[in-house]
Amino acid sequence: MSKIFQVDYPTPIGALEIVGTEEAITSIMFSDENVVTHQLTKETPAVLQNCYSEMDEYFNGFRQEFSFPYINVGTEFQKTVWHALTAIPYAQTGSYKDIAVSIGNEKAIRAVGSANGKNKLSIVIPCHRIIGSNGKLTGYAGGLWRKEWLLNHEKKFMK
Repeated sequence: MSKIFQVDYPTPIGALEIVGTEEAITSIMFSDENVVTHQLTKETPAVLQNCYSEMDEYFNGFRQEFSFPYINVGTEFQKTVWHALTAIPYAQTGSYKDIAVSIGNEKAIRAVGSANGKNKLSIVIPCHRIIGSNGKLTGYAGGLWRKEWLLNHEKKFMK
C-alpha cells in the first residue's frame, strides 16, 4: 500500500484538498473547513507539488489543461463517464444527456449523473462543466455557487 499525502491549496472559493501518493493524485476536493491545514513543504512528493502548481496556474488564468498523473478509482462505467467529461472544452458546458450520447448509451442519463457526482478529481475531471439540458446549473458536490464561479472564471480567461 502506497503512503498517502495531502496538501491544501487556497482558492478564492475555498481550500482544495489535494490527496495522492508519490506516483499520482487520487483526489482533489473542496474542503468544508475552508482552511489550509496541510502546507506545501519540501517533503511534499513531486506529483503533489506539480498538482499544486498547476492548480495555482488554473486559478490565475494561465492553465486550461492538466498534465500531472492521476488515478480514477471507480467502476468501468464511472471511468468511461469521467473520461468523457474531459472532452468538454475549457469554458464550455455539456449536459448529462450529451455525455450519455457520447459514451453510446443515451438512455443512461441518470447513471451518468450519478457517476458525475462520484468524481473525486474536481476541476481536472471537469464535472463543473455539466449543466442541465435546460441550461440551468445542476448539482455540484462543491456547491452550486462554486460551480457558477468556476464557469465564470473559465469564461473570463478563455483565449
